Amino acid sequence: MTDVTGVPADVLHTLFHSEQGGHEQVVLCQDRATGLKAVIALHSTALGPALGGTRFYPYATEAAAIADALNLARGMSYKNAMAGLDHGGGKAVIIGDPEKIKTEELLLAYGRFVASLGGRYVTACDVGTYVADMDVVARENQWTTGRSPENGGAGDSSVLTAYGVFQGMRASAQTLWGDPTLRGRKVGVAGVGKVGHYLVEHLLEDGAEVVITDVREESVRRITDKHPQVTVVADTEALIRVEGLDIYAPCALGGALNEETVPFITASIVCGAANNQLAHPGIEKDLVERGILYAPDYVVNAGGVIQVADELHGFDFDRCKKKATKIFATTLEIFARAKADGIPPAAASDRIAEQRMADARRA
Repeated sequence: MTDVTGVPADVLHTLFHSEQGGHEQVVLCQDRATGLKAVIALHSTALGPALGGTRFYPYATEAAAIADALNLARGMSYKNAMAGLDHGGGKAVIIGDPEKIKTEELLLAYGRFVASLGGRYVTACDVGTYVADMDVVARENQWTTGRSPENGGAGDSSVLTAYGVFQGMRASAQTLWGDPTLRGRKVGVAGVGKVGHYLVEHLLEDGAEVVITDVREESVRRITDKHPQVTVVADTEALIRVEGLDIYAPCALGGALNEETVPFITASIVCGAANNQLAHPGIEKDLVERGILYAPDYVVNAGGVIQVADELHGFDFDRCKKKATKIFATTLEIFARAKADGIPPAAASDRIAEQRMADARRA
């Protein structure tokens, strides 16, 4: 069923009526000359201009793209709040296979749509977009981060994203086992692309035993050619069932924690880089019931957004890394709040983030 605009009614219900909605603005963008179809969703600007990446992905339907943009934008509001940034949450998705339709002209057209928001939205890289793409988008507006150093940017934000996830893992280990090291622990990483392969490096340096899987053969080979001691399994379904797994790190697309996967996870900790890992509200309770400690994704993967936010003020890597190191303390704070309030860590993190946004609105 659709409304008079042709937009599926369930999408409009999500936007205006559900707890997952509450977005300030959603912009549908189209440039027929280049084939651009995009959605820019602004969830909140209470803390400042909405900041979030641009995802380029071949969604099955336009409705799926809109729903993803809404979910991702909302997640960015919470991520930016917990990272201590003066930014609200936003996200954009470009519909289509980037390997087939991505062109310079399309990216320039997208950049003009970002410009039309007048600074309410600041964009960056995400799945399917890269530093070189942001350099192109930035030619049409001043609100693009994640650019190359040659163009005044910070470069690849995956480096600090992985570093932040590693800090979240250390905090999880401290909470569960009383020691922040991953030495001797078996860690499974699902997705060893832009972020995952950097995370593997941190884990190996800390003495962890690493098991990986990825749908892309070249991503797996990049790891195993350099680190032949790393174990490879066929898919995520096999990874979550690995015997003796201590930590499971979902580092691909969202929805990794659902009714089909949670019952079979052998790990005691879930801590990964993927956004929106919980398929729907309630899954975090299933994790608690199984005795699995979940490090909220938008907290531990905030290293990248810390980096791109810093770019707006003149990038300094050491300053960013220092901020990303605080993810360790923030994660510990969330676990302590969850224990004190008798709620899952995801709920505890939401409460802290919501309080910061509410305080900003009242200021």
